Amino acid sequence: MKQFGSVMLVGTGGFLGSVARYLVALLFAPMAIGFPFSTLTVNLVGSFLIGLLSELAVSTTLVSPEARLFLVTGFCGGFTTFSAYMYEHSMLMRDGQLFYAALYLAGSIVGGLIALYTGALFAKLWT
Repeated sequence: MKQFGSVMLVGTGGFLGSVARYLVALLFAPMAIGFPFSTLTVNLVGSFLIGLLSELAVSTTLVSPEARLFLVTGFCGGFTTFSAYMYEHSMLMRDGQLFYAALYLAGSIVGGLIALYTGALFAKLWT
């Protein structure tokens, strides 16, 4: 039963984070000039929030484990996966895992671009 509660916390937070991301996109829509301001904003705000909340969860009792699941994993994860990526990368750096940090950085960027273009190629084959 405890796992179900955790899943519900993450799912509810993720739903709210996704809705918040969409609302930010709507807010920036009138300013659309060819630059993804809404995505940049979401990534920066999400990275700030995940840093703030994670540190509060580790260093204080202000953020309970349940609140961390809801806010960090759920909300921030639904708002932007970039914030989770930034946090994980910073933890590797903090722990002195420089090789893994570099591998994660390069793998995410290069691998992500390759995966994106490969997916697009597959879509073109089907159409």
